[in-house]
Amino acid sequence: MENIEVVVEDWPSPEDLESAGIEDGDRYTLFGLYHGVPLTERGVYYSGVQPDLITIYQRPIERAVGPDPARLREQIRVTVLHEVAHHFGIDDERLDELGWA
Repeated sequence: MENIEVVVEDWPSPEDLESAGIEDGDRYTLFGLYHGVPLTERGVYYSGVQPDLITIYQRPIERAVGPDPARLREQIRVTVLHEVAHHFGIDDERLDELGWA
């Protein structure tokens, strides 16, 4: 993967929740978000752009899995893979079919 940045934030912002189609009160349900143009949608002139961004939200993940380090690692792994899949153009419907939604 090239030109992609991964960051960790405590919580999703109201703008991120809106982008994901999630109401502000449900901020506990968003574990990660991909911001960018999927590889499958880029044309031949796609260059000179800012990096795509994958944001992982720490607090919602911690709240969902509890204090177990093994469960925490697994959820982080699944979340990162889910967002990377969006970078490659795989949508939520297909991720659900694959068990990664």
